[in-house]
Amino acid sequence: MKKHNPRQSLTVALSSLAIALAGIGAAQAAGVTDEDILKDAETTHQVVTHGLGTKGQRYSPLAKVNVDTVKDLVPVWAFSFGGEKQRGQQSQPLIYDGKMYVTGSYSRIYALDVKTGAKLWKYEHRLPEGIMPCCDVINRGAAIYGDLVIFGTLDAQLVALNKDTGKVVWREKVDDYKAGYSLTAAPQIVKGKIITGVSGGEFGVMGRVEARDARTGKMVWMRPVVEGHMGYTYDKDGKPVENGISGTTNATWPGDLWKTGGAATWQAAYYDPDVDLIFMGTGTPAPWNSWLRPGDNLYSSATVAIDPDTGKIAWHYQSTPHDGWDYDGVNEFVSFEYKDPKTGQVVKAGGKADRNGFFFVNDRSNGKLLNAFPFVTRIDWAKGIDLQTGRPLFDESKRPGNPFTEGGGAVEGGKGKVVFNAPSFLGGKNQMPMAFSPDTGLFYVPANEWGMDIWNEPVSYKRGAAYLGAGFTIKPLYEDYIGAMRAVDPVSGKIVWEVKNNAPLWGGVLTTGGNLVFYGTPEGYLKAVNAKTGDEVWQYQTGSGVIAPPVTWEMDGEQYVAVVSGWGGAVPLWGGDVAKRVNYLEQGGMVWVFKLHKS
Repeated sequence: MKKHNPRQSLTVALSSLAIALAGIGAAQAAGVTDEDILKDAETTHQVVTHGLGTKGQRYSPLAKVNVDTVKDLVPVWAFSFGGEKQRGQQSQPLIYDGKMYVTGSYSRIYALDVKTGAKLWKYEHRLPEGIMPCCDVINRGAAIYGDLVIFGTLDAQLVALNKDTGKVVWREKVDDYKAGYSLTAAPQIVKGKIITGVSGGEFGVMGRVEARDARTGKMVWMRPVVEGHMGYTYDKDGKPVENGISGTTNATWPGDLWKTGGAATWQAAYYDPDVDLIFMGTGTPAPWNSWLRPGDNLYSSATVAIDPDTGKIAWHYQSTPHDGWDYDGVNEFVSFEYKDPKTGQVVKAGGKADRNGFFFVNDRSNGKLLNAFPFVTRIDWAKGIDLQTGRPLFDESKRPGNPFTEGGGAVEGGKGKVVFNAPSFLGGKNQMPMAFSPDTGLFYVPANEWGMDIWNEPVSYKRGAAYLGAGFTIKPLYEDYIGAMRAVDPVSGKIVWEVKNNAPLWGGVLTTGGNLVFYGTPEGYLKAVNAKTGDEVWQYQTGSGVIAPPVTWEMDGEQYVAVVSGWGGAVPLWGGDVAKRVNYLEQGGMVWVFKLHKS
């Protein structure tokens, strides 16, 4: 019988450990892989996607910070973006290989030591005079792939930087900023391709989704989301090859208005590998004045599902056909498993809290509407959603009046009849991403209760000029609150609990295995509430309004939480009477990182 040799066993164990560590080191050196991205939702030591996973659930299984321990959550470090370039800060940080990558206003990006907050490098994009961002000079975050960190700029470029040095590796122009194009969304990586859209719907741009080789920036395919425009794939030499017109020209758009049709894709795409589809929301059609463009105006104010390999539209669902209220459909479509109450079957579904005030549940394989219900207290423009046809039951008396007819209340050269509508065009929910917990089966939606006086005006397209044909004044509906964090049951359509907030909620949400929901407020607080009850269990004052989504990760056996703080965005720019309620709030630009205090 062979004798056991403890020293030999130790040597073998150490060798095995060394090989394992070397493997990890080699993987880190190779950078972020497609597998890293697909497993981001279940990987707790890093955050390498916008949404904590390609499905966008913003759920982490981490539970060391929980309803019992969160009281001991304290700041570890904070980092200032510096200078006078404050304004709105809406970035979701990425965490990888000991570094945090976070974007700031005015097209800046920083790499920080995730343990100390020390700045490792900074890239500040040189912006030209005359950029035309609609809704503040914000940026919502970056993508990471291989050894590259990639983000969009306000002059409509994509920039890829070496993740370790901050040096520019490639830079690609997406479109002409002088025509109103810009990029504000965080890119998403799908099968080695970087998926982006465009901002600028208020300027009559052509909304579209693009796929580029993430390592080189070269185009792979382009898919317009305004009916009548041609899609393209690109050959090895970068030459475009026609890939079919989106929809049928003039089927739902009159005349030539489709050529400047808006439908900007200004939020992040999400991807579900289960059905192998990219989901992208589309913005309002241009101009806002709907009397100029009879018809449904596909594919505006909708969710489109796109084949990631070909760029073809697999299905679409239009939440606001013939939109006349600026109810952009860009809000995130979040994949989840939906138990049909009629059949008991579990359906691969997606949930979307739309600007128009309705929460939609669709089969994510084919777009079939499964459920739709209000998640705000007042909706004027429609009486409901027909679950059979999937179409809204419009209240046409709530469409702004036709400025070209006396019946619309117009005088020559004047405006149409003013109508009051709820929600306001800033939406029952806007850019701030919601979260879904597979533990509770609930969506956590940052909702807002406000309405608007809105009217239409004559308008014609001029390249690079605002193309609205509408005016508006936003008004709060209630004296005691505007914002409300709501736990929404996608099956019953019920609001399980809510936490009211005086100012509008404009920041995203994180939920965790610790039975917590984290979110920020314009008043400057990062808050944690019980995911099952809504009871507040922790808060911290960051010094400026929070309009960005929190993230969490694990490092050296401890759980961390981070959020970007910095008041701004659309509310103070467009908010009307609402803006007066929050005009005392101060701007800022900080990253805050927290962990549990060790007693």
